[in-house]
Amino acid sequence: NMSMGLEIVGIALGFLGLILTIVTCALPMWKVTAFIGANIITAQVIWEGLWMNCVTQSTGQMQCKMYDSMLALPQELQASRALTIIAIILGVLGVLISIVGAKCTNCIEDEAGKAKVMIISGIFFVLAAILVLVPVSWSAHVTIQDFYNPLLVNAQKREIGASLYIGWASAALCLIGGAMLCSRCPPKDKYKANRMAYSAPRSASAGGYDKKDYV
Repeated sequence: NMSMGLEIVGIALGFLGLILTIVTCALPMWKVTAFIGANIITAQVIWEGLWMNCVTQSTGQMQCKMYDSMLALPQELQASRALTIIAIILGVLGVLISIVGAKCTNCIEDEAGKAKVMIISGIFFVLAAILVLVPVSWSAHVTIQDFYNPLLVNAQKREIGASLYIGWASAALCLIGGAMLCSRCPPKDKYKANRMAYSAPRSASAGGYDKKDYV
């Protein structure tokens, strides 16, 4: 069944997108030291994430430290935290709802009900994709803007980290998966059958009136 195949692919893409969203949120690689000017010969690499920053020494040793105060963090970082957490929650709900509404489960017997549940699941995935896309793109914009800012010294400049690329990938997967699930339409067979059942008596009664008129 093609619709079941689309469902499975949609759920799989949404689930993979959720996993990548969690990785994006947790991995301290949103920004990385820009290797320009005097930074080329630097002995350490600084990684910055939503929750901590890590310093990698030339020896390969890495030390990570959680951010001390939430209020002291930039507005961009605070917003990114909130949006990615909400995206993860929506992604989890999308996966759970899709399992309930999947054709291969018996949680809901009614086909029309299953279709509606899958559409709701798809909407959750699409919303999750948007909520990931906004902070990732915003962070990339700020990083690029700071990189080309002549007032900032090279030591303060950062480049786009791996987490942002993972975030864009997760948004794309959630968006495609959600769109696939939203494209599922409720079955129309019952509606057609009822329509035919109601149309039959009408035609018969219409025929009866015609005969009386002729008599």
